[in-house]
Amino acid sequence: MKQPIVTGQAARVLQIIRDQQPVLSFILTADYAIPETAARVHDLRAKGFNIITRILPEVEFRGVTRRNAALYSLGSPEWPYPGFGNDKEGGGNA
Repeated sequence: MKQPIVTGQAARVLQIIRDQQPVLSFILTADYAIPETAARVHDLRAKGFNIITRILPEVEFRGVTRRNAALYSLGSPEWPYPGFGNDKEGGGNA
């Protein structure tokens, strides 16, 4: 299997996570103007990337307490995530 090519906002999200992990979803949305971060993370996972999401019950962002914030990081291996290609839903070669 060969790592897929990632373009557009998904590529930006992947690079930012690589560079800054762990990174809050609010950072991706507010500082990098990526309005649907969760959708881009979903797209990356569908391609086999091992993105870990940790939900923080409470976080302070720009002086405001936010609840249920997503914190993204990359697992090891970065690609493919363990079991990728063996599941029924995504990405496997038949």
